[in-house]
Amino acid sequence: MKCCVIGLGRFGYQVAITLAENGVEVMAVDSNESIIASIRDHVTQAICMHVTDEASLRSIGVHEMDVAVVAIGENLAQSITIAVFLKKGLQVPRVIARAVTEIHRDILKLVGADGVVLPEKDTAVRVADGISASFIDLLRVSRKFSIIQLMAPKSYVGKTVKEIGFYDNYDVHCVGVKDSKDMVATIGPTYVIKANDRLFFAGMIDDLEKLTK
Repeated sequence: MKCCVIGLGRFGYQVAITLAENGVEVMAVDSNESIIASIRDHVTQAICMHVTDEASLRSIGVHEMDVAVVAIGENLAQSITIAVFLKKGLQVPRVIARAVTEIHRDILKLVGADGVVLPEKDTAVRVADGISASFIDLLRVSRKFSIIQLMAPKSYVGKTVKEIGFYDNYDVHCVGVKDSKDMVATIGPTYVIKANDRLFFAGMIDDLEKLTK
C-alpha cells in the first residue's frame, strides 16, 4: 500500500510514522523544512512543498497513491481545497481528512472525503469513557455499542465460554482473548478460560456494565 500524508503537525507526523512502522510506503509532505528533515529517515519519501494546486500534487506522484491523508486542520480552506484536488482531480481511491470542527467535518464529507476524523474530540470522548465506565479498554463503535477488555475473574477459570453463557445471561458476546504471553485470538463456545486471560466482549454499553458488576 502507498499512502501520502499531507501536513506534518502532531497528528500528521504520528500518522506518517505509524504507517511506516506498519510497513506502508509513506510519502510525507509539509512546507516546513525542519519537519521534513526530522522525518526523512522514517518514511519512504519526504517532500518539502507548499501545496497550492492540483498540478503540484500531481508533480510529486500523489495520483499514484492508494490513500491520502489530509492532516492539515487549522487552515480550513486549504484542507478542504486539497481534499477536492485529491478526490475529484487526482481521483485518489481513498482520502482521509482531519477536521477541527463538526462543520469542517461536514464540508469535507460533502466534497468527497471518504473518512473524516476529529482527533481532539475523539481523544476527549475516550478519556471521558475511561473515567465514567466501570471497565477498561473501551472501544466505542457507536453511541451505544462498544468493545471492552476484562481480566478473567477466578470464577471463570476452567470453564468454557458456553458454560458461563455470556450471551444468555448478559446479552454480550465474548469474541476474543489475550493470554499471559500477549497472544490475541478469536474464541468460540468451547474455549476454556485460563488464569490471566484478558477477555474481549462486544455488546451494548448498558449490558457491558451489567457484566462488569
